[in-house]
Amino acid sequence: MDQDQRAVLLIASRLLGYPEETDVQEEEEMDAFVEEKISSLRLRQDLKAAYAPILRLPVHVRRELYVSSFDLKSKLGLYLTAHELGDSPKRGAALIRLQNILADAGYAGVEGELADYIPLLFEFLAITEENPDHQRLVRRLAVAIKRMSDHIHDSPFAKILEVLRDYVFPEPTKAEIEKLEFEREEADLEELPYPIMYQ
Repeated sequence: MDQDQRAVLLIASRLLGYPEETDVQEEEEMDAFVEEKISSLRLRQDLKAAYAPILRLPVHVRRELYVSSFDLKSKLGLYLTAHELGDSPKRGAALIRLQNILADAGYAGVEGELADYIPLLFEFLAITEENPDHQRLVRRLAVAIKRMSDHIHDSPFAKILEVLRDYVFPEPTKAEIEKLEFEREEADLEELPYPIMYQ
């Protein structure tokens, strides 16, 4: 993974994290980072086109957009093992394996987030040394990002997923996509004695 790709992952990690209260300099700071870290002119242009429309929104609007884009749709969730396994009981073991991979690399993670939180994994890949676990994680994320990109509609976040597909992650193989579809278990809500109500 080259410096440009690592820089894209850091930007995507920040952009796909839950929007916090930020000052008015956020876009300028990201522009400066892009100019310093990314050598490709085309990539710099594509990145700015991806993040500028989002960063120019008021924080409360960004939060609403974030929730409507990611939190309420299973195909756009930001947790890797949820894409891979859905509600399978295997997900707990998969999370533990990911925690061990992060810990073995000396990565502390983000307090309060699960080890499969995709923005966290982007940061992990960007700042730690490459090893065989990295390569496997890149392949896994490639499938999840393709799934998300294929299902995101009319959202400004679509462009950052497109940049990730075009510049960072390899195109998943047919076998990798089929494996993800085969192993994911959907929630069985029909057996519940009452409907789940969201507030």
